[in-house]
Amino acid sequence: MPDAPLAPPTDVVTVLPAGVLSFGMQLPIQSQSTIYVEPWEATAGPDELARVAQACEAAGFFYIGVCDHTFIPERLAGAMSTVWYDTVATLGWLAAVTSEIHLLSHIYVAALRHPLRAAKEFATLDVLSKGRTVCGVGAGHVSEEFDLMGPAFDERGPATDEAVVGLALGLTEEFPTLPGPRWPAEGVGLRPRPVRSPRPPIWVGGSSPAALRRTARFADGWLPQSVGPNVDLLPRLHELRAEYRDGAPLDIGSIAYPLYLGTPPAGNDLPPGTVRGDADAVAAHLRPYREAGCGQVQVRFPAHSVEELCDQIAAFGAEVAPLVND
Repeated sequence: MPDAPLAPPTDVVTVLPAGVLSFGMQLPIQSQSTIYVEPWEATAGPDELARVAQACEAAGFFYIGVCDHTFIPERLAGAMSTVWYDTVATLGWLAAVTSEIHLLSHIYVAALRHPLRAAKEFATLDVLSKGRTVCGVGAGHVSEEFDLMGPAFDERGPATDEAVVGLALGLTEEFPTLPGPRWPAEGVGLRPRPVRSPRPPIWVGGSSPAALRRTARFADGWLPQSVGPNVDLLPRLHELRAEYRDGAPLDIGSIAYPLYLGTPPAGNDLPPGTVRGDADAVAAHLRPYREAGCGQVQVRFPAHSVEELCDQIAAFGAEVAPLVND
């Protein structure tokens, strides 16, 4: 029997500055998938992680992001590695070494946790960071995590919908009533309460038809997994938002191709598809994101050392971001 319809959150919480394109970055070190990891990250740790986070803050980035996997099965370890820091614990530590930048879970596999457990984690993070939490959530893709932590992998879509609704209720109300069927709850108190009122924003990840529907029905923002301005997906997302939420505001995200300013040092072979050039060239590449209606774009800079990465971040903030928003 299909799950009963879920009511969307009563409030929409948008946080991106209007009229400009903001920038964020998924941090290195904390996740080391072979798709994007650089050799220097293997021996890096908290000092380098803090240095990159602080460089993003100094450059005016809107957020830093931390990924989420509880474990990686042996069949995927060769491609994904097994280095995945705990999401909320890492964001809580980053809250102490930064002061202004937003802290994004990118993305938290919501259906693997009880919604009130998730609400407790994110509310605490919001208190510790003084209101800088952004809850990025998604459905997940590693079946073994669901086998051990449940629900069933083929039920993760409806379970994620329920988890998002439950998370929003837990962040909004001290004594939330969760509708179920997986996590019914009533008459339980949840503190601390978040600093941001009515709650931290919830951004939903994914570019599939199901993810677009979930975003339109339940989210405050969208975190696509596809690279580019998504001009092919945005019209459908806006149609669904009009259908489900009467066209309520939505913080729109995007992911850029790897970027590199200037000429890399000898031996730094840039990945295929990297957009390389001076500030004008990189800004020209990013302006279509703003023109498409994106409010934030996640950027990445291939680098062979933490020093090179921080230099790229600083140069981007000083030279490129002003040109994009000129």
